[in-house]
Amino acid sequence: MAVRQKAEQRQQTRNRILDAAEELFAQRGYEGVSVRQIMRQAGADVSLAYYHFKSKRDLFDQVMLRRVETLNDLRLQALEAVERRHPDDAPTVEEIIGAFTSPLLDLLATEHEDWTHYFQLIAQINSSPEWGGELMTRYFDPLVSRFIEALRKALPDVSEADLYWSYHFLSGALTLTFAETGRIDNLSGGICRSSDMRAISKRMPHFLAAGFRALASRD
Repeated sequence: MAVRQKAEQRQQTRNRILDAAEELFAQRGYEGVSVRQIMRQAGADVSLAYYHFKSKRDLFDQVMLRRVETLNDLRLQALEAVERRHPDDAPTVEEIIGAFTSPLLDLLATEHEDWTHYFQLIAQINSSPEWGGELMTRYFDPLVSRFIEALRKALPDVSEADLYWSYHFLSGALTLTFAETGRIDNLSGGICRSSDMRAISKRMPHFLAAGFRALASRD
């Protein structure tokens, strides 16, 4: 019993450190926060950081890895579900994009406190010349390639260049949404809210699908 309690305590401490690191990295960036600050936020002695993690970079990588598998699994399941509904042809572009975006936006709508810092961190990484190419490639490219293949079938006339540019614009729109900057709140005078994930989820696939089709059909 004592062994189990100690193991549970170690896991709880590790989770507190990961939670604190996720929040501070999202708010200040990798270079803007120290291990000591993370441990202070976690309420743990700084020596425990190096008990649970090899280095600050290892801690950062574990923050990323902790949730990425869940996100990729949810999106893959959503894509496979829409593909099952179309056994003889390709799903629509809207369905494919919805399978890519809606699982993430639904998490932000229903479990906002648990997920907001992670998604803010993704938004920060995706727009970083230093981190974006390396980390987004490492954690998300296999799943993205699966979605691009589905989009290629749905848009058989699209050029490879236009397909990838369209995904690039999709990725930018999605990660700007993750950042929840509040700018649209100000621009719209409160008509729209950057935290209204349900409103975004309803609109985003239709907006983006129109862009994919526009590039696919141009001369």
